[in-house]
Amino acid sequence: MAVRHHTLHVATRGPGTYEVTGEVAGFLRQSGLRSGLASVFCPHTSCSLVLMENASPEAREDLERFLARLVPPNPAFAHNLEGPDDMPSHIKMALTRSSENLPFEDGRLLLGTWQGLYLWEHRTAPHRRELRVTLIGE
Repeated sequence: MAVRHHTLHVATRGPGTYEVTGEVAGFLRQSGLRSGLASVFCPHTSCSLVLMENASPEAREDLERFLARLVPPNPAFAHNLEGPDDMPSHIKMALTRSSENLPFEDGRLLLGTWQGLYLWEHRTAPHRRELRVTLIGE
């Protein structure tokens, strides 16, 4: 078994989903690995990862609106050092995922026909996010 590590950098413009499927697939192609598991980890507490439909942007927009209604900015939170979206961003991250494991075979991610991997930014300000990708395979 071989292990390969890579860090992806994602510039966000504020809340929303940012597809990273192509970047992960590109690293997989460069690695030369054919079969195994791709682990993608988001080492932040105010954004997350989500596998979601990539054919219709309305599906992601509906999901984003749902979570925004579920956890709106609230000045009553005690943790608000970085503004009214600080604690809501942490709650949204805790309700979603900070990592995804994706199998690959023949050098290709085994995603469903309409699946894509997205970094989900929960903060209102732009950020430069990192995603840590680990490939384990042969």
